[in-house]
Amino acid sequence: MSDAEEPKPTLDPMSARPLYVQLADVISGKIASGELAPDRPIPSENHLADEYGVARLTARRAAQELRERGLIVTVRGKGSFVAEQPPSDAQDEGAPNV
Repeated sequence: MSDAEEPKPTLDPMSARPLYVQLADVISGKIASGELAPDRPIPSENHLADEYGVARLTARRAAQELRERGLIVTVRGKGSFVAEQPPSDAQDEGAPNV
């Protein structure tokens, strides 16, 4: 491990924003940056809880938030995976022209 590693974002327990929303935003940012690639697993709830110093239920609620945003899909017995994101300019290709 090198000293040049980017510091992990910290969550602010004193913020008005719930911790699970803050954690969901951090993971969402990793998805947007490509650090977490489509169709690849995200870290487990236990791993997220340990890494960010939150309760497992907070990590679970963050995963639920990401599912609601359409960013991840969860497969029972396998884990949660980054959802396939369609290219933003290809969304209108299938729409009929009127």
